[in-house]
Amino acid sequence: MKLSFCKGLLGSVLLGGSLLGSGAGNAIPPGAHDVEATLDRFHQAASNADGAAYFALFAPEAVFIGTDANERWTVDQFKAYAMPYFSRGKGWTYISKLRHVQFSPQGDVAWFDEILDNKAFGVCRGSGVLRKVGDSWLICQYHLTIPVPNDLAAKVVKIIREAGGPVSPR
Repeated sequence: MKLSFCKGLLGSVLLGGSLLGSGAGNAIPPGAHDVEATLDRFHQAASNADGAAYFALFAPEAVFIGTDANERWTVDQFKAYAMPYFSRGKGWTYISKLRHVQFSPQGDVAWFDEILDNKAFGVCRGSGVLRKVGDSWLICQYHLTIPVPNDLAAKVVKIIREAGGPVSPR
């Protein structure tokens, strides 16, 4: 996986199994590995259909925003949706291929975007926000999207409109 960590506009680090480059502008921000590990555990728990581990990574006020315009769930709403699948051993597997992580100046909030691979949907994008609680990073928002190439956007919009478009958001 190729990773990029940024702190403000001060600099970035590209990782590909090992640190590339050196110098003051290329330091990995404190907490970057912990944020990475949290997101990796999140995806692994979903793949393993481990609902307890998956939902333990969400902050109490978190929301999950799915690919459909109606999919904006609180943790409790998303848990009610997902746990029946997890309890039957059915999870979902998204493999992160490229991830960017940035931090607030205080270092207690991180936001990210990642390119994911999924067997059913192909290339997807996840983005969101985490906050540090004690020694842990918790997900406050996760947003899953299916990127639409610009050259196909008009066709996709037409298909959605012809199908009746999305139902009004909740």
